[in-house]
Amino acid sequence: MARLRFHVLELQAGARLDRVVAARPQVESRAFAERLIAGGLVLVDGEVRGKSFRLEGGEEITVQIPAVEPLRGESLDIEIVWEDEHLLVVDKPAGLVVHPAGSTRTGTLVQGLIEHGAEGGDDDDRPGIVHRLDRDTSGLLIVARSSEAFDLLQEMIRKREVERTYAALVRGAPASMSGRIEAPIGRDRRNRSRHSLDTPTPREAVTWFEVRETLRAHTLLDVRLETGRTHQIRVHLEAIDLPVSGDPVYGIAGDLGLERQFLHARRLVFEHPSTGEAIDIASELPADLASALDIARR
Repeated sequence: MARLRFHVLELQAGARLDRVVAARPQVESRAFAERLIAGGLVLVDGEVRGKSFRLEGGEEITVQIPAVEPLRGESLDIEIVWEDEHLLVVDKPAGLVVHPAGSTRTGTLVQGLIEHGAEGGDDDDRPGIVHRLDRDTSGLLIVARSSEAFDLLQEMIRKREVERTYAALVRGAPASMSGRIEAPIGRDRRNRSRHSLDTPTPREAVTWFEVRETLRAHTLLDVRLETGRTHQIRVHLEAIDLPVSGDPVYGIAGDLGLERQFLHARRLVFEHPSTGEAIDIASELPADLASALDIARR
């Protein structure tokens, strides 16, 4: 483990801790700086501080930098549904983590994508990943194959130029055939493993929904993301009393025999960032969700 020690410059007064640490050549990325701070490996005058801590100038910063093995490609059975030299679109199965995090360092989608040329971004653990899906959410995901494509795709997502539509089966029925949910989301005030509307760190979140099929006790929705917060769809639907079937955290665990949430990224529509080609890709429901929908219909 390498040790880094430096003093905050006076001209950096008022800067956030994560930005100052990320500016060091030994760290280089904001994401890595955040992980070091969250792990208690960054001290400000001998004390652990949060990533948003504002520095005054003159403080002594000590950073312990652990030796990290570079990501290695792994042979995983990944379904690529569209590709060119700039990007690819994969159909992710449920149960597969998108990128390494915490104690999960191998067997992620990223490791499988390295062999397919995933590239771009300043986070070594997430090459090419411009947006994510929860581990137990299946469906379509765009992956960059170059730094240029990564930057262009990130900008498109920021400008809301990538249409992401999900199929969600919920218990109950909405009050209208379509609607817009606008409610900020962040880490739950009392339970850090959850995200909710009751949060000290709210971030803008907007979700659109439309009824596809009304069933006896359930409703099949098309849900479209305008923003992309963690667990956004599940949190927003719970907030309007439409819990997602099978969701063990925000919805109804075990509903219809499901072992995971009924949430599938079924369609992506966007303009190719390099060629301008109109891309419209759809994915059928996987077998477990199709079976649960069949039961709900009966």
